[in-house]
Amino acid sequence: MGKIELIATSTFGLEEMVKIEVRNLGYEQMTVENGKVTFTCDTYAIPRANLWLRTADRVLLKMGEFKATSFEQLFERTKALPWEEWIPENGKFPVNGKSIKSQLFSVSDCQAIVKKAIVERLKEHYDTEWFEEDGEEFPIEVALLKDVATLTIDTSGQGLHKRGYREKANEAPLKETLAAAMVMISRWREDRVLIDPMCGSGTIAIEAAMLGKNIAPGLERKFVSQGWERIPEKAWKDARVEALKAIRQDEDIKIFASDMDEKAVEIAKENACNAGVEDCITFAVGDMATIRSNEKYGYIICNPPYGERLGEKKEVQQLYARMGKVFKKLDTWSTYIITSDEDFEKLYGKRASKKRKLYNGRIKVDYYQFFGPKPPKEMLGEYRKKDI
Repeated sequence: MGKIELIATSTFGLEEMVKIEVRNLGYEQMTVENGKVTFTCDTYAIPRANLWLRTADRVLLKMGEFKATSFEQLFERTKALPWEEWIPENGKFPVNGKSIKSQLFSVSDCQAIVKKAIVERLKEHYDTEWFEEDGEEFPIEVALLKDVATLTIDTSGQGLHKRGYREKANEAPLKETLAAAMVMISRWREDRVLIDPMCGSGTIAIEAAMLGKNIAPGLERKFVSQGWERIPEKAWKDARVEALKAIRQDEDIKIFASDMDEKAVEIAKENACNAGVEDCITFAVGDMATIRSNEKYGYIICNPPYGERLGEKKEVQQLYARMGKVFKKLDTWSTYIITSDEDFEKLYGKRASKKRKLYNGRIKVDYYQFFGPKPPKEMLGEYRKKDI
């Protein structure tokens, strides 16, 4: 099969993580831009990328990219693309759009022009005047940025953060893709203890456990492109078999997750069970101040409240000050905390070793990283976790 281009989209700040993941899948030809990583591959990469990418939002098939400053240009250049290579005669192809800093600023008009152009192209190819659009879905997007139009077909369907394990969630849950990125950025390893003392619905702990066991995040869900004729059924089967064989069943992972909210902990337990990692995580109801460990070296990764609502800020700032005192007891541990409060370091009482700008939904946040000392060399490779 010929080469194609895929675009793995991401939230701002996670492009580098997506790049690493794409490279780990074996795809080297890529370009990284704000919010996306474009890479050259074959058709078999569509199942593999959808199954494996932990930090990407979607996997889009790039059909074409061109300058368009008039509706005529948009129509003709869209019509010139080989849509029939992907969309069958009965295919359903809704068109969505967005326009930023472009002369063609009317999104609804751009969507209508692209739809009409694709219809005209398919009419000529299939020699028909009418399309039922009652078959498989091919969600199309026209994205205009500074007068450059990018035409894609979404291969994912629901966003890749929809792993399938989180049937329930507490209020304002952390997105799975961001939780996975937090763990990956920390460079936590499965032979080290990890604690999340404000676990909510358990997303950080679950994503860490899935990473530790090398469970493909999309293994238990479906994708819109699964029924596309262009992608052989064997490609999906092979990708899932590959993912199943890659799971590390014998890993002895120790993750501790707690929260003051008893209901949240129960939800977290159910989610962990759905994800198949309940054996890796010990859940408990309790205050952050009660955390302890017999391990000298470990990781704390957490997503505390931000105090975005009116009247919560003072309470949350007091929480940050308490966190600084409590976590200080584990002074040889590495600690990673995400929050939107720009005064966090001052409240926490310690300057971060490093911080990274990210987005939690639409909220601009910083990921504060406090590096602990490295274990002695003689411990590396022999490190095993004890009860916490």
